[in-house]
Amino acid sequence: MALIVLVGPMGAGKTTVGTLLAKKLRLPFKDSDAEIEARTGADIPWIFDVEGEQGFRDRETQVLKDLLAMPEGVIATGGGIVMREENRVLLKPVQVVYLRASLNEQLRRTANDRKRPLLQTENPRAVLERLMTIRDPLYRDIATQIIETDGANSRSIATKLARQYGDQAL
Repeated sequence: MALIVLVGPMGAGKTTVGTLLAKKLRLPFKDSDAEIEARTGADIPWIFDVEGEQGFRDRETQVLKDLLAMPEGVIATGGGIVMREENRVLLKPVQVVYLRASLNEQLRRTANDRKRPLLQTENPRAVLERLMTIRDPLYRDIATQIIETDGANSRSIATKLARQYGDQAL
């Protein structure tokens, strides 16, 4: 068994699926955003406010490097992890699962979430559309597998992945 990294947009289910998958495979689970918050003692919106997106992305890259040094595990990344070429290069050699969610699904899943700094705007739909236009090709470029999450249950996605990656370990 090696590392399995989940990428995708906000609201795709990376943390939920990652937690379930790690349990099923009996592997450690790490969420890169949670790791950043634990290391800084501050939440992501605060880091964005104080350090700006650039400061947050610097922290994100360092956390990614550290997490990829684990011998095995499941890692859920933040939606913007693919924005830096350095991060994409780091992710290329590992198993990367792109959890893809439609724009409508992202809006539904993030509608009441105040911890997403990029969506604290008058028009979250426009932000998500812009992000998807930029990020979708980047997710696809590094993905070893793409899973559509619309209408899918997180548990069933985790079970499917566990079967797949559990079989590879045999």
